[in-house]
Amino acid sequence: MQPIAFSLHQHLSVPEEQNSSNHLTARMDAMKSENASTLENAMQLMIQTFHKYSGNEGDKYTLSRVELKEMLTQELGNYLGNAQDKDAVEKVMGDLDSNNDGEVDFTEFIILVGALTVACNDFFLEYHGKDEKNAQKE
Repeated sequence: MQPIAFSLHQHLSVPEEQNSSNHLTARMDAMKSENASTLENAMQLMIQTFHKYSGNEGDKYTLSRVELKEMLTQELGNYLGNAQDKDAVEKVMGDLDSNNDGEVDFTEFIILVGALTVACNDFFLEYHGKDEKNAQKE
């Protein structure tokens, strides 16, 4: 059995002239299988989503402010609500851009998704806890 890093490199590495967001998406689609777990499919979807927006302007491996705003609006609008607000986008960009290069790389993007997922989990646990308390009172 091959190590996962080698396997991923083998599946994702392409010649430079073919290395585009569309080609990466095609490669990720090819990796999907009936045997992939829900979590593996979720990981692939996060990679595809990042690259759907990255590289429309500037570096193809990072999100600019414009790309970040589009991604926040289109993909996380239901959770973030105020993604149209320029100040909110600037705040998210400032919070995520840990290396202060004015762009969000994949690692910084995953931090956003992880933090938002934790916040949603906390909300649902709190909401569920209130439901249980109300049920016990009845």
